[in-house]
Amino acid sequence: MSVLDSLKSHFTSEFPRLASGQYIHIIALRHSQSFPIFQTDGVLNTARTQAGLETKDPVGRLVMFKRKQTTPERLAGRELLRSMNLTSAEDEKADNYCAYNGEKSCKKCPDCILYGFAIGDSGAERSKVYSDSAFSLTPYETSHHSMTFNAPSEGGTMSEGGQMRHSINEQDHVIPEVTFPAVETLRDTTYEGFLYVLGNFLRTRRYGAQESRTGTMKNHIVSIAFCDGEIFSNLHFTQALYDAMKPDLNAPIDELKARATTVARELLDREPVRQNPVLFGEEVEALLEEVGALYRDETRLTETMGTLYQQTLTYAQKYGAFANPKKKSGKSKS
Repeated sequence: MSVLDSLKSHFTSEFPRLASGQYIHIIALRHSQSFPIFQTDGVLNTARTQAGLETKDPVGRLVMFKRKQTTPERLAGRELLRSMNLTSAEDEKADNYCAYNGEKSCKKCPDCILYGFAIGDSGAERSKVYSDSAFSLTPYETSHHSMTFNAPSEGGTMSEGGQMRHSINEQDHVIPEVTFPAVETLRDTTYEGFLYVLGNFLRTRRYGAQESRTGTMKNHIVSIAFCDGEIFSNLHFTQALYDAMKPDLNAPIDELKARATTVARELLDREPVRQNPVLFGEEVEALLEEVGALYRDETRLTETMGTLYQQTLTYAQKYGAFANPKKKSGKSKS
């Protein structure tokens, strides 16, 4: 039996109206592969925290805010849905029209139902994908670099018509191979919803600002844990891994993954939640290979995403924005 087949019994057959205590935690290391920029107001996001759980010294860390993680993954998923004609951003009169994260969201597609929306009096759907800010394993001082950039003319030089251009600026970047330990959680989902969110997590390659020029990252999954509640935070995971890796915080990613596996096992053993099943090591690798094979198979992928769309549409009609079409939101007319 494949790993995916063995997991099917752990999912709901449809999206429930109320929380049912079914959590799937994707425990991972987000690893920079170029020079991403995670910034607010022109400067890199940072926070001062305790270095480890046992190492009490304070340390500055880079921060990858929650939306810097989920927004690119949502957009990767919407791109997939559009390629299958399950959503459209072109014709507002079309049944499958859905504008991203705005008043014209369709309120019924997989993106809307799984990642949620809030549209004033027009309705809201709580996200079934939980995330939080991720913190760099290594200190801020050794994890970033200030880079000078320019805007050359069409001729490739900084002069045009005999006059020097002065389009030169400076910007802080996260350097390659900086690790952000993270836990992304999916709550009360169907089997197809899990495949969609996990696929988005695996297929997203660019994060942060200027993502058409930089920001490449790879998500290395350490474990997938099925639990009946939430588990440790990103910061707690980072601090525990810091203690385990110190002083070799810049170890190769394979070594970081091996140590993170041990740390995740130990942390899960202390959590007050029931766990069944929890995948590590070879089981995770086998699962990811099966998911990759599904995404490479157009027929299977189309069937899976089509089924998911019907599930989210049914949910919207039973419990969501389309459950009471005659009922108006907001104040009633006198």
